[in-house]
Amino acid sequence: MYSYLEFEKPVADLEGKIQELRAMSSEEDGVGTSDEVSRLEKRASDALREIYANLTPWQKTQVARHPDRPHCLQYVSKLIEDFTPLAGDRSFGEDHAIIAGLGRFNGEAVAIIGQEKGEDTQDRIKRNFGMARPEGYRKAVRIVEMADRFGLPIISLVDTAGAYPGIGAEERGQAEAIARSTDAFLGVGVPTVSVIIGEGGSGGAIAIAAANKVFMLEHAIYSVISPEGAASILWRDSARAKEAATAMKITAQDLLRFGVIEGIIKEPMGGAHRAVDDVINMTGQRIDAAMQEMAGQDAASLRHARREKFLEIGRSL
Repeated sequence: MYSYLEFEKPVADLEGKIQELRAMSSEEDGVGTSDEVSRLEKRASDALREIYANLTPWQKTQVARHPDRPHCLQYVSKLIEDFTPLAGDRSFGEDHAIIAGLGRFNGEAVAIIGQEKGEDTQDRIKRNFGMARPEGYRKAVRIVEMADRFGLPIISLVDTAGAYPGIGAEERGQAEAIARSTDAFLGVGVPTVSVIIGEGGSGGAIAIAAANKVFMLEHAIYSVISPEGAASILWRDSARAKEAATAMKITAQDLLRFGVIEGIIKEPMGGAHRAVDDVINMTGQRIDAAMQEMAGQDAASLRHARREKFLEIGRSL
């Protein structure tokens, strides 16, 4: 059984009945339920398709935050061979919210940087729910510089509500660390591909997403601030987050239209959490296609294309 979101209640009710009927049919009482199960499965599938064909920006935000949505380490484990994690920023310490290291993608050596929210309560606390501190972004800079030195393409996986805004993080130079990470990505002379796999929140996201090619999963979000934060600033009322989500244009479909991203990676019906392997495979295929497109380009060309990509955003609006 899945964890259901509030707007998925009609599907939850139908799938709950399906589970009950299957439990009944497994008992040795001679009850035949296969026809009813098939009928309910079709109704559930139709209901799910109708719901997901008409998601609002706020509903997409909830899907992007779904607790069962595949996280960075799941992508790394399935897409990257011989992954070797690297820790520490060589200045303060280790930040478990940022995953970084080297490995092989389709046989080619690459550098990987991503944000990890964690799988269970203990892991989420350890990783600060994917909200990185300055040392996390300084670790990212270290890996980017290493990749540039050895000519390794960079893959980044973005999934954060934003950089951690705590006092300690601010005292250690959070804004400066984010700026330096963004600058490192913009100035690197190797191909860079970034995928927004869940939430892409504020500078905490752009710090590892200033890439040649940026893609988003179909129900991911990408914005300068969370809907709740925007509502609190604009209207002094975080309860108006639904209204803010609509006004901010945070969905993949909006951002593709604005030229902020290069493409959308389709999710299985019902969201990435309903078919994890499928969505990870599709993500890998899109990354591979982007890497092939940039293969053979020299450092100057890659930097120029990246610069023009970001300068072009908003010009045609």
